[in-house]
Amino acid sequence: MKALRFHAPEDVRLEDIPEPQCGPDEIKIRVRNCSTCGTDVKIRRNGHQNITRVTTMGHEVAGEIVGIGAEVAGDWRVGDRVQSIAAVPCGECHECRKGWMQVCENQTSVGYQYDGGFAEYMIVPAQVLRVDGLTRIPDGVGFDEASAAEPFACAINAQEQLGIEEGDFVVIFGAGPIGCMHTRIARGVHRAGTIVMIDINAERLEMSARAVNPDITIDGSTEDVVARVMELTDGRGADVIITATPANVAQEQALAMAARNGRISFFGGLPKTDPTITCDSNLVHYRQLHIHGANGSAPEHNKRALEYIVSGQVPVADLITRHVPLENALEALDIVAAGEAIKVTVEP
Repeated sequence: MKALRFHAPEDVRLEDIPEPQCGPDEIKIRVRNCSTCGTDVKIRRNGHQNITRVTTMGHEVAGEIVGIGAEVAGDWRVGDRVQSIAAVPCGECHECRKGWMQVCENQTSVGYQYDGGFAEYMIVPAQVLRVDGLTRIPDGVGFDEASAAEPFACAINAQEQLGIEEGDFVVIFGAGPIGCMHTRIARGVHRAGTIVMIDINAERLEMSARAVNPDITIDGSTEDVVARVMELTDGRGADVIITATPANVAQEQALAMAARNGRISFFGGLPKTDPTITCDSNLVHYRQLHIHGANGSAPEHNKRALEYIVSGQVPVADLITRHVPLENALEALDIVAAGEAIKVTVEP
């Protein structure tokens, strides 16, 4: 079968490899869609500490069951349409027992320790099944939409921590697919008030704004974003700020524009070579700011993402603006790197 394989940084190849065989405690799926994200681009360029062997990439996976191991529990059937989690908790550590599976200390991941979905077939690992990480796709939801449930789940996890209230003034840094999903969740689930989207790529900002209709857009390459937000709020600042971009300056600007009792999500992790920012601690203290990290999602967030999609509460189909065949998977990563689409999905 065809698969996109990571060998080393800048050495990712579309190869013919043997079709995987299903073990007794595993499920085999025919991959129908595996969507892309910025993480795939980073892995292609720099590798990842958790990828220690030649590995099939791709972690936003939806497909159809074609094989079920003899020891697999549950009422799974060949032909079931399913979506898999990407981040796989152990289910046994202190964090998992507390219900914090998204910060499991023993977390493994599809496309890292396990072969991923940029392939014709994929094995759903036994550990995914143990933590209820495989979900049937509801009728009416396409495979491409279901594959987007994984990043959608990450955004749900982040916003769950922020306590967004009806009418809140929300600022979202980043006009990529995650920024678009954050916009739709804030509006469709939490009924936020004014939503501002910020990006330094004017073309991407315009493209995403056409799709998700934020109330206001700010081109960070030409405007002072802090001054503009303070102007829009009559000097009060934003209630909620989400930095859906791996930019140090965005995190610093988020702190500067936060209202009293403001909530900030550092959603986009920073480069490991430059992971620090300047933080005015007195600003945090006197304004009583709440700063949250956001690390992936738990299996329950994936299930909730599919529920939001099928209900129409948070549509995602129109955010998938490019469908690329598996044989052009490397081109798909180029499109993501160039910011030429909102969401790119690969179709084996």
